[in-house]
Amino acid sequence: MRSCATRASYRDELIVARAKTQFVCSECGGASPKWQGQCPHCNAWNTLAEARVEAPVEHRYAALVSLTSVQSLGEVQAREMPRIASGIDEFDRVLGGGFVEGGVVLIGGDPGIGKSTLLLQSLAALSGKARVLYVSGEESAPQIALRARRLGVDAAQVRLLSEISLERIVASIGIEKPTVVVIDSIQTLYSEQLQSAPGSVAQVRECAAHLTRLAKQSGITLIMIGHVTKEGALAGPRVLEHMVDTVLYFEGDSHSSFRLVRAFKNRFGAVNELGVFAMTDRGLKGVANPSALFLSKHDVQVAGSCVMATQEGTRPLLVEIQALVDAAHVPNPRRLSVGLDQQRLAMLLAVLHRHAGIAASDQDVFVNAVGGVRIGEPAADLAVLLAVVSSMRDKPLPRGLIAFGEVGLAGEIRPAPRGQERLREAAKLGFSMALIPRANAPKQAIEGLEVIAVDRVEHALTRVRS
Repeated sequence: MRSCATRASYRDELIVARAKTQFVCSECGGASPKWQGQCPHCNAWNTLAEARVEAPVEHRYAALVSLTSVQSLGEVQAREMPRIASGIDEFDRVLGGGFVEGGVVLIGGDPGIGKSTLLLQSLAALSGKARVLYVSGEESAPQIALRARRLGVDAAQVRLLSEISLERIVASIGIEKPTVVVIDSIQTLYSEQLQSAPGSVAQVRECAAHLTRLAKQSGITLIMIGHVTKEGALAGPRVLEHMVDTVLYFEGDSHSSFRLVRAFKNRFGAVNELGVFAMTDRGLKGVANPSALFLSKHDVQVAGSCVMATQEGTRPLLVEIQALVDAAHVPNPRRLSVGLDQQRLAMLLAVLHRHAGIAASDQDVFVNAVGGVRIGEPAADLAVLLAVVSSMRDKPLPRGLIAFGEVGLAGEIRPAPRGQERLREAAKLGFSMALIPRANAPKQAIEGLEVIAVDRVEHALTRVRS
């Protein structure tokens, strides 16, 4: 016969075995009793993951709920949100001028790309004028101290907490009363109110929601570091990105020392703002002239190269577009682009054939944006076509030429936003000729820059050839 202890252990095992589970969507958080290929709530594919059904907990949010009276929008006094400088100029640019009181920032990126390094440097710079708290769920206190010593930053006044329990973190925040709090990372936290493991959809959603409400009510600036999946998306439910004020992504090649921080969401600043950093043995350093990173240095003019002026948030950048056109040795020629939309490349080649009479049906076409930058705006169309035609004819474009403009299916060249800022950036960096849409032609001449305004693809190719 089993002893009492054995029977109790057996009973506990049965209870665990009978624990109810459901399938939760990582995109919308919707639940389904069984696994399906497509979420029945948001129609996303392959997003359902098994999770334990959590028992209801009464008064979970009682401490955070406060009754407020309803008022009309006209009664609310609008005011500019004061900014807290992060101590790093490029970081402030991406944030829109600095941290905002009560703002919640989510930073994602590949492992080892520099998320913790950047925030530790920022907190060290802030600690002299504000009370800051660094909460780490991944590293011990000696490890963080060793990193600070390696970076050479003065972090003596940075308050440090190595903890993954949400309740203990909230209690520590209440005692310390910091101005800025960093959570490294949100996927390592767990709430004692839930039974699921840290990193699960329920835990990430609960911990992030609790911390966000705390930041809004107390006026604390909260920065959360988020893990990413192998596809590059933030791990956890998509609602995590919806509940925060700012979403930043670290971009960059692990083999390169340069890092890009891009804002994909910002309630207090410009979206698609870009910050450029260089990884050194002393941490991340802001790059004052990022256009130099995206321009190749050629001793002589080479075919298949065209410089374009792109706009990243409020910052104009000059990026070199390179193209290589070669004879295809297979029935289906390849169309490959790095840093640019591959489908748009195929469309541009069709426009080039239809309206300029230049066919590439028997040619492999490869296009690359120098420096690993990703260009999402259609203003790169004209530069791509010029680089392709230059490579096809094996004839370099004129020295000192930049180009930008969207190309339509009818062969027209459409204007790009903030054209004057692009032209001024090109003139500042020593370019002497600009091929642009006619609608972007400046009313006043820009010193040292010859502006050629065109409205058709064939006209642009003719002006370059002449």
